[in-house]
Amino acid sequence: MKVKRNTLLLLACLVWSAAGFNILRIGLISYLPYRSVRNFLLSALVFAVFQKFIFGRLVKKHTARIRSYVEERHFFLKFFDGKSFAVMAVMMTGGIGLRSSGLAPEQFIAVFYTGLGASLLMAGLLFGRNLGREVLTASG
Repeated sequence: MKVKRNTLLLLACLVWSAAGFNILRIGLISYLPYRSVRNFLLSALVFAVFQKFIFGRLVKKHTARIRSYVEERHFFLKFFDGKSFAVMAVMMTGGIGLRSSGLAPEQFIAVFYTGLGASLLMAGLLFGRNLGREVLTASG
């Protein structure tokens, strides 16, 4: 199934936003008994590190790649490259394994998942912002 370039940005927006919302929800549900300034700062640190070094760069890289496509229609999974799908699969497997194994304390899940989920959600929203810019540029 082939879609337009802007649809690839929309798909990236939806996939990353859904993943981020879900991870953030898990973190926030676990957070209630661990609310403290220290934990909030740690969650903010996790968010900042993932946003600056991973997801912020990923959004820029994939948006530029999608914008560079010459043909108008592309396979719908081309919103990512193979490496990014592998990273997502490893992260999902690791996260599910970590939670189901019980190796990570609930406080870690609360703090880390809140920061990670917020960063993933931000990546999705940034893809959406980039889509909006593309639409405005094309119409203006």
